[in-house]
Amino acid sequence: MTLEEAQQQVDAWIRTYGVRYFSELTNLAVLTEEVGELARVIARRYGDQSFKPGEKDNLDEELADVLWVLICLANQTGTDLTAAFARTLEKKTRRDSTRHLNNPKLKGE
Repeated sequence: MTLEEAQQQVDAWIRTYGVRYFSELTNLAVLTEEVGELARVIARRYGDQSFKPGEKDNLDEELADVLWVLICLANQTGTDLTAAFARTLEKKTRRDSTRHLNNPKLKGE
């Protein structure tokens, strides 16, 4: 699935089942909530915390939830994620093409 197709599928779902998009401000709050849920799973899977009884190790689900809300925000604001991501990749390549290669903190792993 391409980013464009994902944007179209989210939009179709919202129009079919979601009634309408939440406001942009509400979706930003929802995004923050979803990122917190993602952080909880990562802290337990890769960090020093352990899962509490009943908590799920559902990293894939939490990542997808974050992506869902990001796509909602892109759709609401008229952002073409394919074009925006291409521009970001170009910017990062131009800016960081040697930066990380010369970082001693990243060597030896």
